[in-house]
Amino acid sequence: MSSEDQRRGANGTEGVHAGGSTGGSASGSTGAGGTRRDEEAVVRDEEAVARFVERFAADMTEAGMQRTASRVFAALLSSDDASMTSAELSERLQISPAAVSGAVRYLTQVSMIGRERDPGSRRDRYRLHNELWYTTFAQRDSILSRWENTLRDGATTLGRDTPAGARVAETVEFFEFLQVELLALMDRWKVYKETGRPAEAGGAG
Repeated sequence: MSSEDQRRGANGTEGVHAGGSTGGSASGSTGAGGTRRDEEAVVRDEEAVARFVERFAADMTEAGMQRTASRVFAALLSSDDASMTSAELSERLQISPAAVSGAVRYLTQVSMIGRERDPGSRRDRYRLHNELWYTTFAQRDSILSRWENTLRDGATTLGRDTPAGARVAETVEFFEFLQVELLALMDRWKVYKETGRPAEAGGAG
């Protein structure tokens, strides 16, 4: 083997050592950032993540959500792919499978998460909905409509000229106002998400 061949062989070996392999190096740098995301996951401070989960769960619990459901939701929110199995949730939060079951049942009922089946497996996987907050708040429209109808009947039953009837009638007016403003706010959010700029307050168009 000539001196030139030896140099070429050495350079080739160095290239493999630097990138793992020629093909592996290319896929690692261009494959949707998978390698970089893995590195970020490795250096992430898991104790800090756990503190965030517990802190946000405490905030939601204080706002009225069930504590275990709050912890499960926060754990899913902090997951890179926004999904975990029951066993993963149980291990991450150090709670029983029964506690996980009750929490995901509640979160499913209020449409904050969905359930899917792992391909080729009988395990259920729980996933946050796409556009979670938009979907959650948009669904409040039907809830507000139902409340308005019930309260409107209540105001009539109580008598709008009575103190109780007037109070209920004012509640109806508030929910009517809130519903209109909420729908307008959701439209403005869609514009903001698409353009990166706030929509005019007078309308999304």
